[in-house]
Amino acid sequence: MKKVLVLGIGNLVLNDAGVGIHIIHMLKSLVMPEGVDVLDGGIGDKALVEVVQEYNRLILIDAAMDEFPVGTVRRLSPRFPDDYPLMLATHEQGVRDMFDAMQDYNSAPRVDMLAISVNGSPSIGMQLSPEVQRVIPQVLQLIFEIIEDKRSAYYFC
Repeated sequence: MKKVLVLGIGNLVLNDAGVGIHIIHMLKSLVMPEGVDVLDGGIGDKALVEVVQEYNRLILIDAAMDEFPVGTVRRLSPRFPDDYPLMLATHEQGVRDMFDAMQDYNSAPRVDMLAISVNGSPSIGMQLSPEVQRVIPQVLQLIFEIIEDKRSAYYFC
């Protein structure tokens, strides 16, 4: 089994809904620690199950439609499909299907999710709002902190 996958989910043509993909593109320009892979998961679907199952740990980055102000970043450790925050309708079903399928096969990796609160009415475009753009450095820092936590606490096992 591979060690850690950083997976961004989103729709690039719906502004803030694409935040997970924007972050993945930024990470691909950086040198990642050994044992860490980075993947653009598109809008997420069951096709990702086979890929995600190859990893011990998953860091999932996605937009969340919730009661928090736009740009709020939350670190979650969901264990079941219903533990995931409400995501944008444009890709929520695909992500839930993916995690439902992994639960069915009892093969889901341990998940750390970084949920970035966005406006519930996405508009067409490829630009992140100033509120979401402002938290990108925080999200990148959290990704590397999670990787380091896993490295020291679990030795990537």
